[in-house]
Amino acid sequence: MAELQIRGMRKRFGEVEVLHGIDLDVHDGEFMVFVGPSGCGKSTLLRLIAGLEDASEGDILIGGRSVAQADAADRGVAMVFQSYALYPHMTVAENMGFALRMAGESKAEVAAQVGRVTEILQITPLLDRKPKALSGGQRQRVAIGRAIVRRPQVFLFDEPLSNLDAALRVQMRIELARLHQELGTTMVYVTHDQVEAMTLGQRIAVFNGGRLEQVGAPLELFERPGNRFVAGFLGSPRMNFIAAEPVPGAGPGTRLRSAAGELEVAHKVEAACVMGVRPEDLRIVPRGQGLAARVDLVEHLGDLVIAYATLAGSGEAIAVKQLPGQALPQAGSEVALMPEPGKLHLFGSDGRALR
Repeated sequence: MAELQIRGMRKRFGEVEVLHGIDLDVHDGEFMVFVGPSGCGKSTLLRLIAGLEDASEGDILIGGRSVAQADAADRGVAMVFQSYALYPHMTVAENMGFALRMAGESKAEVAAQVGRVTEILQITPLLDRKPKALSGGQRQRVAIGRAIVRRPQVFLFDEPLSNLDAALRVQMRIELARLHQELGTTMVYVTHDQVEAMTLGQRIAVFNGGRLEQVGAPLELFERPGNRFVAGFLGSPRMNFIAAEPVPGAGPGTRLRSAAGELEVAHKVEAACVMGVRPEDLRIVPRGQGLAARVDLVEHLGDLVIAYATLAGSGEAIAVKQLPGQALPQAGSEVALMPEPGKLHLFGSDGRALR
């Protein structure tokens, strides 16, 4: 196990800079998730850590040792790829023991290590099979097992579940969480799937445009996003955003006016801003209060209902998430919406949260 430290990391491809000075600490034994949209730089940073790309500037330390100039094989990391990257002509046992054999380990040691890891991953009956005889989930377990047998200081996962179907992804998330608890090794996991990020990560690093937007525990980022990008990226449906401005002379707090209506907020806002409220934090109230809207579509999803509406005056889209037992709006109906107390987020003109 080891702490991973990233200092001033920049990466350029020609004249294009794709990472803009990343500073990040991953604690010893932590499960850290890098999340963000496609092209945000998260996989590039993972490849820099692995030694598969050379940094333009900056340093990487693993266990306090600088590895930025070290070969990939000497960094003490093991990487699991999206594509599994198994040797098709080798059996499961041969695939998993390949790196140990190349390192000069004895046949007995290789067999012992492979046997121990296959028991952890519950794939012992598959040892004599070749990859073509395995399901997608089994291939991914073998790829993970091949990384474990190397006993690295840091595990790196590059969107390892994206090729699996939805049900198998859920099962593999559970298994990865169990594996981390059992091994206690530092793990860095890249995904664009916010559900994976929220369920797996002890902490999440949110990337956007080659920059690190915010780092924190899943609930911390969800409940106290530092800026509008993080607020809109985490949550499904995404947070609703509504343009507003303070009502002059509204008193010690601030009353904010939008095209759809006015809302009270707890602290003073002195300039135009954006109100943010999550779909699950909106409730339907008698007309004449809150924000006026017209319901366009109602989705019944079994355990919840999502109503999609258009705000009066501005035409801004807004979503409302409710439980089936609550009073449900109908498509075409006029409604009024009010945020739950304490659930309204405010963002300034620069996108940063107003605290």
